[in-house]
Amino acid sequence: MMALPVMRRDLSPWTWDPFRELEDLRQRMSQLAQSVFGESEVTAWSPLAEVEETDDAYVVQLELPGVRRDDLTVEVVGSELAVHGEVKERERTGVLRRSTRRYGQFDYRLTLPADVDADRVSAELADGVLTVRVPKTEKAKPHRIEITSR
Repeated sequence: MMALPVMRRDLSPWTWDPFRELEDLRQRMSQLAQSVFGESEVTAWSPLAEVEETDDAYVVQLELPGVRRDDLTVEVVGSELAVHGEVKERERTGVLRRSTRRYGQFDYRLTLPADVDADRVSAELADGVLTVRVPKTEKAKPHRIEITSR
């Protein structure tokens, strides 16, 4: 009689990480594309972001660790906020065994509401976070209405 191999599967959710598998697959596909098409392939990615509305402005925060101010461009084009830049890979002295960081060109776009003052947009880069403040126009700011009685 022939013995069949026994397959054991640990079905614990702690051992299987689908996101890690997807990231590994993405890296393998990227390596395959680079080997076929060469280094000329440029794929832009979009950084993680939060958009908050306050009484007087829209505040956009983008996570950009390792990005230098000189490698960023912030523009308002028509009714769109556009942030472009590049995360440059640092020179290594050892062998990189694993990385989940993103490198290369990135692009973030946000359609702005009609009530913004595009001439007063400001941007600040601190601790790897780009904060873009887009002020609202005076007429768009909330005004408290006094209630009278008869």
